[in-house]
Amino acid sequence: MRKVVAFEFMSLDGVIQAPAYADEDTSNGFRHGGWHRRFLDERSMKWAIENISRAGGFLLGRGTYEMFAAHWPNASEEEQPLARPLNTLPKYVASKTLEAPLAWQNSKLLEGDVAGAVAALKREDGGDLLAIGTPMLVQTLFDHDLVDELRVMIDPVILGGGKRFFRDDGICRRLALVSSERTPTGAILATYARTNG
Repeated sequence: MRKVVAFEFMSLDGVIQAPAYADEDTSNGFRHGGWHRRFLDERSMKWAIENISRAGGFLLGRGTYEMFAAHWPNASEEEQPLARPLNTLPKYVASKTLEAPLAWQNSKLLEGDVAGAVAALKREDGGDLLAIGTPMLVQTLFDHDLVDELRVMIDPVILGGGKRFFRDDGICRRLALVSSERTPTGAILATYARTNG
């Protein structure tokens, strides 16, 4: 049985909105787009490449799928260490608006109940399924106890507002720290596993 791993870039106050580009997501007046880029360094890029390269496939929401599908098939030579696995490995997409077949190679629309579809994927043989970004999808997977690990890069910045990864649902979810490392930019690379205690 394979694991579902949530893979996120996060501010210290839990914001995940628009980490890469200024105009990535300006909804609700968010004006700090691109906040994550200054914390990327050689160590954190290696960590990201390792995680993405070792995945057995990816779980993506519609927004992340559309952004990735527009960029990664045309990635520069410098970006190929990330582009190769993203382009070639299976991608399972949760969307109520997209229609099959999906244009990006090896992409499949999750039909029907997303939680049931992901639970079925977990029972298959293969490498772990990495959910990159896609906060609404990951929150749905958390709601159905389908997330086994959380791998986060926590940047030393407080954004004071924006879309947060964890929602206020009143549910206590216990995690165990599996590993952590401080990068030269002051970010923390951490892996947490779900516990039953």
